[in-house]
Amino acid sequence: MRYWLFKSEPSVWSWDDQVARGDAGEEWDGVRNYQARNFMREMAVGDRGFFYHSQAARAVVGVVEVCATAHPDSTTEGDRWDCVDIRAVAPLSRPVTLADIKAEPALAEMALVKNSRLSVQPVTPEEWQRVCAMGGIDPDT
Repeated sequence: MRYWLFKSEPSVWSWDDQVARGDAGEEWDGVRNYQARNFMREMAVGDRGFFYHSQAARAVVGVVEVCATAHPDSTTEGDRWDCVDIRAVAPLSRPVTLADIKAEPALAEMALVKNSRLSVQPVTPEEWQRVCAMGGIDPDT
């Protein structure tokens, strides 16, 4: 299993929106960055990810699971852009803010810190464990 982080502006697609989709999940569509698209092409069903509210909130708020591998993004014509489907697994007991992450020396190399603009990014197993601990959730959730 691999770990990821999915960023969304809460005014566009929030954790509550994701939860409302239930077990069927939702396409993580609209990504128009080649590196982020390529990360989605690497994902497997069962991979876990952090759901991150960008903009004003700037916090990891939940855990999601990839429930469908990369396929053509339904919001565009052609075959250049792919997306995966994700479903909500569990909220964090307490949000982990970007400030919290930046203050944690063990997370200094996290993609969220180094490349904060990337909307889909990898998370190492060690980062996964640490952020889950900070958020008060079992990393095996």
